[in-house]
Amino acid sequence: MKDISVVLPIASSKHKNFIELFTNAIVSIKNQSSQPKELVLVHSNEESLVSILNGFDFSGITVNMVENKGHTDFASQMNLGVEKSTSEWVSFLEFDDEYASIWFKNVQTYIDAHPNVNGFLSLVVDVDDKGSFAGFTNEATFAASMNTEIGYLTNEVLLDYQNFQSAGMVIKKETYQETGGFKPSLKLTFVYEYLLRLTYNSVKLMTIPRIGYKHLNMREGSIFWNYKNGANRVTEDEVRFWLDTAKKEHFFNEDRNIKYEPISV
Repeated sequence: MKDISVVLPIASSKHKNFIELFTNAIVSIKNQSSQPKELVLVHSNEESLVSILNGFDFSGITVNMVENKGHTDFASQMNLGVEKSTSEWVSFLEFDDEYASIWFKNVQTYIDAHPNVNGFLSLVVDVDDKGSFAGFTNEATFAASMNTEIGYLTNEVLLDYQNFQSAGMVIKKETYQETGGFKPSLKLTFVYEYLLRLTYNSVKLMTIPRIGYKHLNMREGSIFWNYKNGANRVTEDEVRFWLDTAKKEHFFNEDRNIKYEPISV
């Protein structure tokens, strides 16, 4: 059985439903039929988490509390968590999301059956803040009209179709680090750019054809909610800029200084 570390970044625990959402995320780890080796919690304030974590029996799972004294954006938190993880494979979990109980068991099966694949995407079910079904993500890898190899994510597909997520993804730690990890400078499209970069570097990515992850879509206060509704909301021009920038930047492993400059009329 391959060792897997779950990386769970927490920039703030002030969300009104944080305790409920975070608890559900932890329960989804504990309920795995094939449990991960390690939970890496990247945080900026341990005290707010300890009382919640004390309510769980983590026998068999090492809990690694990593205090982030630097940048607390999601990409930086995730990069730090991967760096501090101790397993061959890492997986990404957001505090407001949940794994399906069979996810890691299925991952283990696919790792054994496909030794040339370095990253496995989950078939993600998206829900709204009331828990109602909102759609699927990553299912497009099974569309014959888009893919020459069913189930695999390619650079060509990504250049034409951007709706893919890294949520729940399981990837080799070595692969994640060798290809540079997430780029914090890409405020809107760091996940998209990273998937482009992986496939450009010939990293084999496969979607496992079973629902493995529940994603809370557009939670109030989340990154993308703020970009659409909050003080940092962006224009259509800026969205296009970040998409175009991702397509230009995926050739480079290092994070470069990228800034959006509004077009002056």
